[in-house]
Amino acid sequence: MKLVKLLCAAAVGCLMSAPVALAQDQILIKFSHVVAPDTPKGKGAEKFKELAEKATAGKVKIEVYPNSQLYKDKEELEALQLGAVQMLAPSLAKFGPLGAKEFEVFDLPYIFPNKEVLRRVTEGPIGKQLFSKLESKGITGLAYWDNGFKIMSANKPLIKPEDMKGQKMRIQSSKVLDAQMRALSALPQVMAFSEVYQALQTGVVDGTENPPSNMYTQKMHEVQKHATLTDHGYLGYAVIVNKKFWDGLPADIRTALDGAMKEATAYANDIAQNENDVSMAQMKASGKTQFHEQTKEERAAWVKALMPVHKDAESRVGKDLIESIYKEAAAAGFKM
Repeated sequence: MKLVKLLCAAAVGCLMSAPVALAQDQILIKFSHVVAPDTPKGKGAEKFKELAEKATAGKVKIEVYPNSQLYKDKEELEALQLGAVQMLAPSLAKFGPLGAKEFEVFDLPYIFPNKEVLRRVTEGPIGKQLFSKLESKGITGLAYWDNGFKIMSANKPLIKPEDMKGQKMRIQSSKVLDAQMRALSALPQVMAFSEVYQALQTGVVDGTENPPSNMYTQKMHEVQKHATLTDHGYLGYAVIVNKKFWDGLPADIRTALDGAMKEATAYANDIAQNENDVSMAQMKASGKTQFHEQTKEERAAWVKALMPVHKDAESRVGKDLIESIYKEAAAAGFKM
């Protein structure tokens, strides 16, 4: 079924070397993503649609497809490269399997002490350098969008790093996330985001890691008894487009879309923290998951257990890249 779907996408893609015209002066952009419309990414996509259509005076029509309506995690990047969709906002972990291993630096536990350091990376030269790695894949990077910092959940308390031992933990496809879970003696299980709730419900996996907004909107708190506010890793997205499609747009349209994307990015990143705060409050109010806030000593134990993953990742994501982020952290007052 997947092969047929992607072959059809390839046939469509052959027709998409130039922008797709709906009417005489209207260009269609299909924006596909895998999360719910009421998440920060979902709301960001809708805001971009609103701003882009207004900025282009209706010359561009944006169709947003949330919740894996068109493609699941493993299919969407290939569909973009084939031209079956024009725009995606995949999690940054998706680019490692594509061959841009440098993006897995975002998966390193505790690499970003806070959002200030994160912004120094995504809005500065490092972020631009990373996007340049996608050009050879037929992809143009437009913006980095936040979701938030991740927490660990399972059906048992996860107070100490040792509590992770033997737990089957769902992860995105990422060598770094695999190494992270193995450093905690957990058993990493790669799985599409759309399949996680059922896997948790049926015991196929014991737990997972997610920002609160993803956990809440996918109702994972209904099938997870415990969660620890580790804030150990960052989950963000890259808004990307098919390069051939983007380069084929009229210059004035591309400029208008760039402006709309900058506004949508500011909006999406502004609401991400609020969405996570509200989601956490709603999950706590439901009483279905017990949340544990770490002490300073508990956090230090998790950091100690996971920092060796940085050293192990040097040969994969690049020692110079990791050290360049350490320098940004140091400039912001943090020693790694």
